[in-house]
Amino acid sequence: MERHRTRRTWGALLALAVAGGLLATGCGGGDDTGAHRAKDAAPAPAYGGGSVRRQDTGGQGGGQDERGFAPDPSADPADALFTFALDVDTASYDYARRTLADGSRPDPSTIRPEEFVNSFRQDYRRPDGNGFTVTVDGARTGAADWSLVRVGLATRDAGPADERPPAALTFVLDVSGSMAEPGRLDLAKQSLGTMTDRLGDDDSVALVTFSEEAETVLPMTRLGGHRGTVHDAIDTLRTRSSTNLVAGVETGYATAVEGLRRGATNRVVLISDALANDGETDPDAILERIDTARREHGVTLFGVGVGSDYGDALMERLADKGDGHTVYVSGTEDARRVFCDQLPRNIELTARDAKAQVAFDPHTVADFRLVGYDDRRVADDDFRNDRVDGGEVGPGHTVTALYAVRTRPGAHGHLATATVRWLDPTTRDPHERSGTLETGALRESVWSATPRFQVTAVAAYFADALRAGEERHDRLPGAPGLTALRARAHDLAGVTEDEAVRRLAEAVGQADRSVG
Repeated sequence: MERHRTRRTWGALLALAVAGGLLATGCGGGDDTGAHRAKDAAPAPAYGGGSVRRQDTGGQGGGQDERGFAPDPSADPADALFTFALDVDTASYDYARRTLADGSRPDPSTIRPEEFVNSFRQDYRRPDGNGFTVTVDGARTGAADWSLVRVGLATRDAGPADERPPAALTFVLDVSGSMAEPGRLDLAKQSLGTMTDRLGDDDSVALVTFSEEAETVLPMTRLGGHRGTVHDAIDTLRTRSSTNLVAGVETGYATAVEGLRRGATNRVVLISDALANDGETDPDAILERIDTARREHGVTLFGVGVGSDYGDALMERLADKGDGHTVYVSGTEDARRVFCDQLPRNIELTARDAKAQVAFDPHTVADFRLVGYDDRRVADDDFRNDRVDGGEVGPGHTVTALYAVRTRPGAHGHLATATVRWLDPTTRDPHERSGTLETGALRESVWSATPRFQVTAVAAYFADALRAGEERHDRLPGAPGLTALRARAHDLAGVTEDEAVRRLAEAVGQADRSVG
């Protein structure tokens, strides 16, 4: 078997990136107005044309107040808009569960609330074809005039493998010394073997490993008649020494481009603890390499994090730059879910460069704040600029954005309109769909809303509690204590009969005990 090697040693770049904080998917109430081509579209429902003031916009606008809330929308109607790129990552939640199970509290900087919320099944209606349905609902929190408003986006259900385009997957596997920890490399090998058996005969697989250098163990190979070859390559994998992650990703993308299949979904699957300690130190090099492959060849990234020590921030940033997603695997149950459920769903795309824009009516809304999505915000004026990067979403996904909203005392009428815009994954034609919410549709209490809305609230409040140590972090309105939150989650686990909700209740209980 021919083996291609790269001796570029770029990995310490990533250690530097982690140290510098530079870098950081599961197997309704709104009106649905239908999709339309952007060139025929009226302006997005809005109450002004400027940008929401943000705490950290990277030059996209002004700033939120010291609590992270938007200013009074009536003072400047432009402030009634909020725009962000969609994201279906879940790694932050799963890594937090792992950390709590090990008896520690996760670092608040690793908590991304949207990844907690997006880790759970939702009750949104799904579309028949590509694109999204839009659900907007809400409930009052009990805190004066404050409500939680849920914007839910859903793609169509994933169909059988033989109904999707073929896939060309390049697995980039970390075989550095840190992967020798029990449950890392062995788990990855077992998962890859299971995944190989579940892919179709017309799918292709390549395998790249990296430690101090990177190696193409298996070039792009069609599975039909060659599954044994793929299994043999997986069986040979052993851990080595240091972690040159940059060399691994660079070689992985080069292998993916070399084996590129037109008409197929071309994706790099990076499996690593993202703890780099060897190689080049320029943090922009790998990001530019990923960006070039994404723009010129349409190769996307699926990041799978492993290990009790894990470079969460780095993996998350790599996936964002590579138009992909990140998940975290802590054991065989997680591995089965990721490789047998989530990854197959992410082989196909139903929407590219998807963005959402929510317009709050300044006559009824005084303050609002999006929960999470801190690094996914987009300038409001760029909502219909299709050159501006959005999120890539596959079938079977839901995306939830939760807002804390303070209504004006006694206000009645229209509260918000949510619009999602995306490009067709094949034609690149733009489409939009919207949903609305009236104040009269708000439930009287979060805890009398639908069970799935309540699960969303518990997940958001849980993330909020874990972030409480962050400077300038203000708690969400109506936040219960961890003991009460654990009781809510336990009750919901019984109502929904959902194992994921049971695990949520367990994690909240572990966090509560760690405080006590």
